[in-house]
Amino acid sequence: MQRVVVLSGTGMLDLANPDSLEGTGFSLTGTEELTLETPWGEVPTKVVTLADDSGGERRLFFIHRHHHPDGWTTPPHMIEHRANVAAARATQPDALVSICSVGAIDHGFPPGTVGLARQTLDLTGRVWTFHDEDAAHADMTDPFDRTLSGLLEAPLSGQGDNLCIDQAVAVMNGPQFESSAEVEALHRLGATSVSMTLNGEARLTAETEMRHLGLMLSSNWGAGRTPGDSHAPIDHHAVEALAAQMQAVVWDCILTLLRHDE
Repeated sequence: MQRVVVLSGTGMLDLANPDSLEGTGFSLTGTEELTLETPWGEVPTKVVTLADDSGGERRLFFIHRHHHPDGWTTPPHMIEHRANVAAARATQPDALVSICSVGAIDHGFPPGTVGLARQTLDLTGRVWTFHDEDAAHADMTDPFDRTLSGLLEAPLSGQGDNLCIDQAVAVMNGPQFESSAEVEALHRLGATSVSMTLNGEARLTAETEMRHLGLMLSSNWGAGRTPGDSHAPIDHHAVEALAAQMQAVVWDCILTLLRHDE
């Protein structure tokens, strides 16, 4: 792949600054800060240019979904997903990768591990579309590209034995974490993890020609799911810190995609 957009959030602010690419087959050749204009606002984007061992060039476009013009962190229910996805589309990428911190519901997906989004269960009640004036009905049968997701099964399976990497991701509005009763209901509906942002990106990307991947970072147990302590509280700062520790796995996945030539 020549061009990949990485759309990320919690704990991923430093993702666009790789500490070391030694032994990966890639070298950093340049970085650039862009501001992409969309009908729904400006989107700051960092472009990272890499060279492979044969001298070929690859570009990564990093978008922080919580960006705010005044430097604040836009809360999940206030994110303008149309701006982010439109900006991603403008780069003409080979793939869009959504990286989301999630609360683990399935006990086979413990905090500190990374999984693949396979399906979404959208309970936000919010509508996201580029077609407000002329109806278009995008297919959501398989919202995430199965072929490209398959490329990441090997590096993700290396995180542990019997790891549940195929995630059915429930999406809630936030910004509060879910209650124990809500998480139990999501579990009964078949969800294996819960997010606050994936639905907007998945729905809008389905209306484009972009291929979409979802990397889910298990950053905490969902409310009531902590083994041995069903009343364990969830701390936002601890969630961010744990998500940041998974950057090496995320980079491994990104570089795996860049090595893939179709």
